[in-house]
Amino acid sequence: MINFEKLIVYQEAIKLALDIYKLTKNFPKDETFGLISQLRRATVSISLNIAEGSSRSKKEFAHYLDMARGSTYELIPLLKISSELGFIGTKEYMRFYQRVDNLARSLNALKKSVNREQ
Repeated sequence: MINFEKLIVYQEAIKLALDIYKLTKNFPKDETFGLISQLRRATVSISLNIAEGSSRSKKEFAHYLDMARGSTYELIPLLKISSELGFIGTKEYMRFYQRVDNLARSLNALKKSVNREQ
């Protein structure tokens, strides 16, 4: 197992991506290149940035963690729009919102830790 795979934040990002894929399976087919694509790309981007950044310098890793956090924030309006259009229920929206918020906080904490090591 490579170091980034041991990070809880990475593991949570993978779980979130899998759950977003499951969630969007029930979206209307005409959203394939709209919300479905945007949600999936944003959520996959989180774990990709963690993985790629871990192979770089500490300074670059911190930058990649910022990009991963940015992708988590992209999910918020995408989920809200999905909720407003009736593709997901309010409870499901809130559940995902909490997960995204927790993941963003974890990424921020990891970035602070990486910055202290520089």
